[in-house]
Amino acid sequence: MKMIIAFVKPHKLADVTVALHEVEGLSGATMSDVRGFGRGRAKTAPDKVYYDTLDYVPRVRLEIACPDELVEEVLAVIEANAHTGLRGDGKIYVTPIDEAVRISTGERGEVAV
Repeated sequence: MKMIIAFVKPHKLADVTVALHEVEGLSGATMSDVRGFGRGRAKTAPDKVYYDTLDYVPRVRLEIACPDELVEEVLAVIEANAHTGLRGDGKIYVTPIDEAVRISTGERGEVAV
């Protein structure tokens, strides 16, 4: 099992979500509104950062637990539907999941996802 964590622009969330609904065998996704910053800065930005004027960029964080065989399809769906061609389209990370437990039934492993 893998955990896919994606950061996308808020206005692309609906496109990504609708496309994820088409992935056969995907059990769901969790979304959170988050803010952050990347390494991109304007060429005219001063070298010194003034903390009272620091501006954070809004993004949506998607978390998707899925079987290994769905990872490439889910990545392709997110990448295709979150893409605008502009800087700051987002990032996707994939990490292993050691265990999953469905609290209501006690099921463990992939059946719990």
